Amino acid sequence: MKNFYLILGLFSALLITSCNKEEDTLPTSNVMVITEDTFWNADSIYQLSGRVTVTNGATLTIEPGTIIKGKPGSGANASALVIARGAKLIAEGTEDAPIIFTSTADNISIEDIEAGIFSSPNLNPTINGLWGGVIILGNAPISASNDVGDVSQVQIEGIPTSDPNGLYGGNNPTDNSGVLRYVSIRHGGANIGSGNEINGLTLGGVGSGTVIDNIEIVANQDDGIEFFGGAVNVTNVVIWNVGDDAIDTDQAWSGTLDNFIIKSPQGHCFELDGPEGLLIDRHTIRNGEVICSNENWESMDLINTDDNSRVTLQNIFFSEIREGQKINRITHTEGKVVFDNISLNLTEENFISHIGQLRFYHQNMGIQIGTTSSINKNTFGWAWAPI
Repeated sequence: MKNFYLILGLFSALLITSCNKEEDTLPTSNVMVITEDTFWNADSIYQLSGRVTVTNGATLTIEPGTIIKGKPGSGANASALVIARGAKLIAEGTEDAPIIFTSTADNISIEDIEAGIFSSPNLNPTINGLWGGVIILGNAPISASNDVGDVSQVQIEGIPTSDPNGLYGGNNPTDNSGVLRYVSIRHGGANIGSGNEINGLTLGGVGSGTVIDNIEIVANQDDGIEFFGGAVNVTNVVIWNVGDDAIDTDQAWSGTLDNFIIKSPQGHCFELDGPEGLLIDRHTIRNGEVICSNENWESMDLINTDDNSRVTLQNIFFSEIREGQKINRITHTEGKVVFDNISLNLTEENFISHIGQLRFYHQNMGIQIGTTSSINKNTFGWAWAPI
């Protein structure tokens, strides 16, 4: 089948190829906007060349089994898919046909997906920074401030302030940015300036009307998932080999993360920051397993919070814990940070050295020695990550 291209608008940054393995390049601008309802199907491989933004009022629908590949680039030239406030992404993969975001260096093909082979045929699952990532922005409340005081909207990191499509935050906690289901995001995290990289999945002010379920992040250079406020709930997540924090929360995210596996992040397993403005809210992270280290590297803190954090962590099992990996800042008052059945796979002798500031045995604080995980792993059979 002959290769074909679709150029949407004057500033196209998207190249579509046919089923052929060879993917040609096309001179393009580094910014493209999608202003009307658009459909990407699994018969084509979609190539992002720069920042592709779905704008207010438009919906991008991605068929199960579709492959999207980001071209290399940094700074303003970093490739990413951005869903602006008021836009929607309907990316409903299935267990047998996940949607895969990856790099143009990845040789994964349409034929691989059809054969049920979802791993990269040529890229090691530790290779990162080859493209950007996926950014979803919504109208749900955030807790933010700047030099003039409390603000209800801010610009997401990585998008120039001159682009209004980078704004997130509002007053609608049930805002709906669409559906992400059975989506794998790999090899991203391109540098956008001064050590600032794009997260695998960035959620800025995303509302609870959005459905995010069965998500895999593999080898992102920055965080796996970062929440900037909002109220979205996320279920069934695998985060493997990210270069910074696995889960990062900011600006009073008020949703729940439920049923997840984290494998060997190089930053904190959890970086959980508190409100930055007047809005005060809390989130819940529950039913997870964290494998803190592997043979090549080890994570930083197991759980890192700040003095203003408000979060409940429940039923989480940590294993492969190494020296120096701790639960820090756990002397919060007023129930700001709540631990419930946090189990560390440690011996009695070295348990105390891993629990940070608290200096007594604190089963009564919800942290104890444990040896097994109780989460449901059956849902992760589709993922590339070994479970």
